[in-house]
Amino acid sequence: MELNGIKPAEGAKHAKRRVGRGIGSGLGKTAGRGHKGQKSRAGGYHKVGFEGGQMPLQRRLPKRGFKSQSLKFNAEVTLAALEKLGLAEVDLLALKAAGLVGQIAKNVKVIKSGVLTKAVKLNGIGATAGAKTAIEAAGGTLA
Repeated sequence: MELNGIKPAEGAKHAKRRVGRGIGSGLGKTAGRGHKGQKSRAGGYHKVGFEGGQMPLQRRLPKRGFKSQSLKFNAEVTLAALEKLGLAEVDLLALKAAGLVGQIAKNVKVIKSGVLTKAVKLNGIGATAGAKTAIEAAGGTLA
């Protein structure tokens, strides 16, 4: 290989589209912008959702509902995840360290999904009614 033989890969380089450069280019006269109107003018465009002065859809529809900002601090753990974790005592820090809940989680609840055979002691963690009976049946406790 010589320095004078180096070429870019096939298809890597292509001619740039030059608009408004005469009839032969295929993009002369209106330069692909069509005829008249706001979109054909230089600097003439609008913000997202603008409908030409008509009341935009997002303002025509009624506002409805509410999303609580405190929900992001809640997390859930399944019985199957506790089984796989294999710790005798489980608290919030242990779950965060294992990556089962997010780092911003403050409230954790165990849900009944999967089976639990090992005795697990939960500290500062809630559980649903079904999960609670499953934990106690396996010999675990909730504190």
